[in-house]
Amino acid sequence: MSLRYRIKQYMKMFLQNVYLPRIYQKECVNLIQTGKILFADAHCNGITPSMQAVYERLKEYGYEPEDMCVDFADMSVKEKISYLKRFMKEYATAEYVFLSDYFMPVSACRKRAATKVIQLWHSGGLMKKMGYDAPQDIPPYYKGQLTKNYDLVTVSAEQCVPVWAQAFRIPEECVKPLGLARTDIYYDEDYNRKNREDFYRLYPEAEGKKIAVYAPTFSGRASQPKCAGLNAGIEDAFRRLQDEWFFIIKLHPYLERKYPKYHSEMKTEALFEAADLLITDYSSVLFDYLLYEKPFLLFAPDLDCYEMERGLYVDYYSFPAPVVTSAGRLAALLRTSEWQTNWEALSECRKKYMGCCDGHSVERILAEAGLRRKRG
Repeated sequence: MSLRYRIKQYMKMFLQNVYLPRIYQKECVNLIQTGKILFADAHCNGITPSMQAVYERLKEYGYEPEDMCVDFADMSVKEKISYLKRFMKEYATAEYVFLSDYFMPVSACRKRAATKVIQLWHSGGLMKKMGYDAPQDIPPYYKGQLTKNYDLVTVSAEQCVPVWAQAFRIPEECVKPLGLARTDIYYDEDYNRKNREDFYRLYPEAEGKKIAVYAPTFSGRASQPKCAGLNAGIEDAFRRLQDEWFFIIKLHPYLERKYPKYHSEMKTEALFEAADLLITDYSSVLFDYLLYEKPFLLFAPDLDCYEMERGLYVDYYSFPAPVVTSAGRLAALLRTSEWQTNWEALSECRKKYMGCCDGHSVERILAEAGLRRKRG
């Protein structure tokens, strides 16, 4: 673990445990503002995809939610401190705060009971360990709970509830299988039709071929992301198959910064409609893709190392998909029909991990939060 990383964590601890609570407490002399809703994130400039549907529905309901989403990676230390101060002041009088990722400031105080914090989270299903179960996310020496103050965490299926509660160190009654807000759009026929049209407009050379989307996650820390698949010869395998397959490489945003040549105009989820096959590793993109009930393949050349260093919540071989650890085997498999799936097992997998994502998640989430359309 680098010295720079440790210093960064100690700075976060000082902010969370000393500096930010003082700002919050000073503002608590003011009353909670009924209907004041904040959307906050430190990894994305603007409302995140996991928040978008809830944000738009609240505007339809007559609210004026405030976008407080920024990307700390694009900000100076001075800009970050200024933002954190502003957030704590707004937080002290907010009725609702919506998150979709780790967000230290929201846990940097003893929250007022009248303020509800709702964690929409950005991934479904169960795959790689996270939160307090993963030292890469929250180091064991970190003092100050990064996930406290949550009143509601929404998950994709009943199966996820105890795991999320354990990983976030919160009571199980705060974790509700209401579905993921961002998945409602997958049930929109117009959305899917437009994505298919956009795909063939951008990639006309894909016409007449089978289409595979390679969408791996990163390993290591967000500041130093790695991708074992790219280093294992997968591009050579793709080149050998280009007579019958068209491949799109769509990386995690952290990896895109490191490998900008793989940037695609289309978002990962927008590629699902055109895809015949998803190739991934430990990415939660798999679970969104399950809603389309199409074949997928797990390419994990670093599987043994990953299981030892990060760890998984599930048996990697339990999914209804081939597990491949070499680019040579991947190429051979895609030359045959072995990449196809057991459709009954695929349907059961979808129900198990994404059973509450049925196109009505936003309605359930807002009802659970007590947010309804304003009258008049």
